[in-house]
Amino acid sequence: MSRLCAICLLMLCAPAAGAHPHIFVDTALRLVTDEAGQITGVEVSWTYDELYSLLVLEDMELDDDYDGVLTEAELKTLHGFDMNWVAGFAGDLYASDGADDLALGPPQPRDTAFEDGKIVTRHYRALEAGPVPTITLRAYDPTFYTAYDLTGGVHAPEGCNVAIDRPDLDAAYAVVEEKLKDLPPDPDDYPAVGDLFADTVRVTCG
Repeated sequence: MSRLCAICLLMLCAPAAGAHPHIFVDTALRLVTDEAGQITGVEVSWTYDELYSLLVLEDMELDDDYDGVLTEAELKTLHGFDMNWVAGFAGDLYASDGADDLALGPPQPRDTAFEDGKIVTRHYRALEAGPVPTITLRAYDPTFYTAYDLTGGVHAPEGCNVAIDRPDLDAAYAVVEEKLKDLPPDPDDYPAVGDLFADTVRVTCG
């Protein structure tokens, strides 16, 4: 089966256009600390679902031999494909000290791979205001077009404490249903509900 045919088949099997989310990203967070044990930034790993990965490769005309293996030249072309952020885009990662928001710097691409039919990218974001002992992180797309799942886990240096609060999915879906009940089946502006489905990660170091 050609890749184009596979894409068409997968799209036919996918949920209706009005359903959210459309892209699924397995996420891993790795906290980075300085010599004093203070948190200086976070490395983010995104593993895209197979369908989206397939669409990206097709759009960029990569893996023309359909063997599922990218050459070094193709990986170089793919590297940074998801780092062209528009002004105001928060990178779908929100940080705070528990009370006030913490600004994260622009993404610094680390590497890109293609494994088991999935695109995997890593980038680093520094805390703009400098090191902190405690940070709260939430990975989500406000529009819920993309779903982020902390499948890759949260990793921190020895001596740090990591706590993760999971969302109440039943309550989240109830809110979505309430917000959508008076809207058309495929609204132009989908309600900003992504935060309802986000894990809340609290890390304390030092």
